[in-house]
Amino acid sequence: MIHFGLVCPPFPSHVRVFEALAAALAERGHRATFVLNAGAGELVREGPWGVREVGLGLPARGAGDRSTGLLGVLRTVADAARRTEGLAGGGAAALRAAGVDAILADQMEPAGGLLAARLGLPFVSVASALPIDPHPAMPPPYLDWPYDPTPEGLKRNRGGRRVASLLLRRQGEAIRRSALALGLEPFGRMEDWLSPIGTVSQTLPAFDFPYAGHRRVLGVGPCRAAGEGEGALPFRRDPVRPLVFASLGTLQGHRAGLFRAIAKACATRGFQLALAHCGRLSSAQAATIDAEIVTDFLPQRAVLRAADICITHGGLNTVLDAMEFGVPTLAIPIAYDQPGVAARLVHHGAGLKLSRRRAGAEAIGAALDRLLAEPAFGREARIVGEAIGQAGGAPAAAGAIEAWIGEAMGTSALSKAVAA
Repeated sequence: MIHFGLVCPPFPSHVRVFEALAAALAERGHRATFVLNAGAGELVREGPWGVREVGLGLPARGAGDRSTGLLGVLRTVADAARRTEGLAGGGAAALRAAGVDAILADQMEPAGGLLAARLGLPFVSVASALPIDPHPAMPPPYLDWPYDPTPEGLKRNRGGRRVASLLLRRQGEAIRRSALALGLEPFGRMEDWLSPIGTVSQTLPAFDFPYAGHRRVLGVGPCRAAGEGEGALPFRRDPVRPLVFASLGTLQGHRAGLFRAIAKACATRGFQLALAHCGRLSSAQAATIDAEIVTDFLPQRAVLRAADICITHGGLNTVLDAMEFGVPTLAIPIAYDQPGVAARLVHHGAGLKLSRRRAGAEAIGAALDRLLAEPAFGREARIVGEAIGQAGGAPAAAGAIEAWIGEAMGTSALSKAVAA
């Protein structure tokens, strides 16, 4: 048995990925303990894992309100810096007390790599969002630039990273301070603290840009708990009208204005719309949206199985679910890696992207018309979906993690851990 420490940011979508990995590892006879920022333990559901909270936390559900515009980006970076310093400051003691043998570290939380280095523990990186360790030809995941390996494309990517380094300066300083406090080299980039062993990624090659990096990255597709998002369709599917599923995720579901534009575009065309705001709208706000089905949560996979089109902010989980069922998708990216997800959607011809600033009812409607009228979108989505069906998900990730950690620990050390 190996006891894994799980370190990830306090966002529901990331926690769900780590729950799925922990459950898959438990099936293989291993244990897991979450080590999270103070207050984030409430995001973790009951399961075969423990939870320890350390450091200073921030309300996870407030992060979505702080992520757009220059000031919003800077606030988001400051929040991330505080979370990293909080985890790095108290995480070592928590991991020692839990008695972990190895660490799974979300790429978006560099404290995982810092703590593994401090404790001398092997660790595997987990890319719950788009991987952040690409080849220089890959545009940064927070930009919607296309893949362009030409000299011009490489130059543009370098420029994007220089600008990003300025915006991320506060986080870099926090990483350096944390490294020094832990007695480590003061490297200050997130990619400096990725695992040298390997990364398991939800972004599989069939949905990514061509990857030419030197790191070991295994794309396994969506990592979700068994039955996650499934269930009976909670409404009557109109057999005549196209069904559109719309969701902006758990952090961006408060955007009532964008939902109203989506609803108007669908109503004008007579489409059936099922809209999930993930509990981010009040009853009064939800009532301003002209659609038959406006609710907090829907069984996403069940709805997408029946849907003709998906409209999303470009959250990786939602887009991969849509691809799995061959549903062409309109992405309206807002923050984080959503622009990069939208760019990959367009690259593979499985959907369209639309700037949030231009996402009025007319533009949304025109995009929906294209997605319905051009069968190539659905065909390309099905190709990605077939690859997802073969990728293995959380069980495949757990097998790779076990093997990689075994390599790092050595056969004799692993045998002792398993015997324990």
